[in-house]
Amino acid sequence: MLLRTPSRRPESVQFHDSTVAAPGGPTPPSETPGDAPGRRTTRQSPANKHIRILGIRGIPAAHGGFETFAEHLALFLRPRGWTVTVYCQQDGDGEITEDYWRDIHRVHIPVSQPGALGTIFFDWKATLHAARTKDLCLTLGYNTAVFCALLRMKGAPNLINMDGIEWKRGKWGSAARTWFWMNDWLGCWLGNHLIADHPQIQEHLETRVNGRKITMIPYGSDRVDDAPVEPLARLGLERGRYYTLIARPEPENSVLETVQGFSRRRRGMTLAVLGQYDPANPYHRAVMAAASDEVRFLGAIYDKEVLASLRFHCRAYVHGHTVGGTNPSLVEALGAGNAVIANDNRFNRWVAGEGAVYFGNADECARCFDDLGARDQLVASLSAGARKRHADAFEWNAVLTQYENLLEEHLAA
Repeated sequence: MLLRTPSRRPESVQFHDSTVAAPGGPTPPSETPGDAPGRRTTRQSPANKHIRILGIRGIPAAHGGFETFAEHLALFLRPRGWTVTVYCQQDGDGEITEDYWRDIHRVHIPVSQPGALGTIFFDWKATLHAARTKDLCLTLGYNTAVFCALLRMKGAPNLINMDGIEWKRGKWGSAARTWFWMNDWLGCWLGNHLIADHPQIQEHLETRVNGRKITMIPYGSDRVDDAPVEPLARLGLERGRYYTLIARPEPENSVLETVQGFSRRRRGMTLAVLGQYDPANPYHRAVMAAASDEVRFLGAIYDKEVLASLRFHCRAYVHGHTVGGTNPSLVEALGAGNAVIANDNRFNRWVAGEGAVYFGNADECARCFDDLGARDQLVASLSAGARKRHADAFEWNAVLTQYENLLEEHLAA
């Protein structure tokens, strides 16, 4: 599952060294050499492959699964003859601006509203901009799928990655769950085609639309064969002598059960817990109270190199997520060859397969730590299983090729 958080970091849309703004503004990407100035084509052909990506914060990715995916897809498609436009949110007021980053066309849309309201305003403005053309659109997430009605009315083909079943999550109040449910339903009907990142998400969508309208393509990640050890020393960790837990501190991510299970007895190892913990939050306070002195709370870490090191050099990766589709963090752990301790549910079972041991409560989690702490051969076996599962299903090149094939099908249509 790749949920976009409401707040958007301005770093995700700042100009970088490889950004090139065309003199006087970028040439409208949907114009072709034979068009009169300002005239836009009404139908795409294989010689005019243009994709517009909506629903994300922007690229380059600062953090977040959808942003990372969009960056990989854009850089994959561009050298293969595609024109790629990505809509990026920018904080503040002003006019829409355009530039190029690594030959990817970016449309920067400023919004002054904070939080979720700003996200909604941005998505509406991005949809209005995209609807001026009939270019193929890829919308990542369904949180504002109601706006996709405009693309339908304007005749712009739109593929929607339907993300997880967000309205079922207990963290949301009734108003938010109603909003997500409505947009989940609308996305199923307004999208020309739907993408599910997990077989269970596909099954859910098939209760709403004909299965021929759905394609299952999982999330991807890079294979990691090495990572620097220097970040470990700065964090007070020793290679192979710690477990890594990366998750938002929420009940549905089993953080409390994990900390309780680990803290049942002395381990001679460290549990490195990433995430922002606020003592004023009752759940956060319960997690911290349950922790032994072998649990280290490292705070929120977004540095990709540090995260790669924390995964690659740990004894095992802990994934307590109970809901969602294909979780990017779990896929990245498989790509790093991590043995995995995962919550036992249908989502994680399909993703991790033979690369994980599974738990359903704190007692079972404690036994997982017991087994992996004492059995080097089990760790090696799970690591090999993780490598195989990643190679079978989650390599970026295979995932992105599936996306391109699907996009070309709808381009031709």
